[in-house]
Amino acid sequence: MNTILYILTPAFLIVLYLIFRNYARPGNIRSLTGEERKLLLENVEFYQLLQPREKIRYENKIAAFLAEVHMEGVGTDIDALDRLLVASSAVIPVFGFPDWRYKNLTNVLLYPDTFNTDFQFEGGSRNILGMVGTGYMNGQMVLSRSALHQGFSKHAGRENTGIHEFVHLLDKSDGATDGIPENLMKHEYTVPWIKMMHQEMQKIAQGKSDINPYAVTNEAEFFAVVSEYFFERPRLFKEKHPELYKMLADAFSQDLASNASN
Repeated sequence: MNTILYILTPAFLIVLYLIFRNYARPGNIRSLTGEERKLLLENVEFYQLLQPREKIRYENKIAAFLAEVHMEGVGTDIDALDRLLVASSAVIPVFGFPDWRYKNLTNVLLYPDTFNTDFQFEGGSRNILGMVGTGYMNGQMVLSRSALHQGFSKHAGRENTGIHEFVHLLDKSDGATDGIPENLMKHEYTVPWIKMMHQEMQKIAQGKSDINPYAVTNEAEFFAVVSEYFFERPRLFKEKHPELYKMLADAFSQDLASNASN
């Protein structure tokens, strides 16, 4: 019995889940309900600021994501708002691309809170808010439910865990999670972007930048962290980092500062 309990770790259970999971995707995409639109309007500022026609396009992209990507709670129940916030985290970075689909994602697992590298969400040494899977977890994303909600709250500041992880997926879509989004960025911008990244990382390390210090971890984390800032506080980001803002506005095909409320 003790051996069986040892084997049934969260990581092992996830492997079993991935083996037996039916990956068939629904053929029909339903429209969002009035209640779902109300939840978006109450909880997602990006959606609030869109013009009516753009709101419809946003809703259609949300509906398509919900039809294609399976979501499940692990150790927690999930509801309509959870699903809409995950979908919004996915849609916001690619809203400038009409036909974008996350071909490298099939499942999103929501944990109640932070977790560790063994996917355990109880006990000590839990400091992970979100993770894009690799190896046997390829095609999966794990998110802290509490961090997901915090990212869309009025107190989120410049951080949004959901957007952060989906930007990692965008980065990964060209085959390498390296902070250089080759599928989004024109080839001639690659070298200037790398130079800009390293210059700003030096400033962060020296305490001369307001960007989250986690950005100096590596180039991939830098890209994800500054993207959070870009989408959460576009006006402030443009004011503090005009060159970075322009580069990201071109990459994401979105110029948010002119319409943002902050």
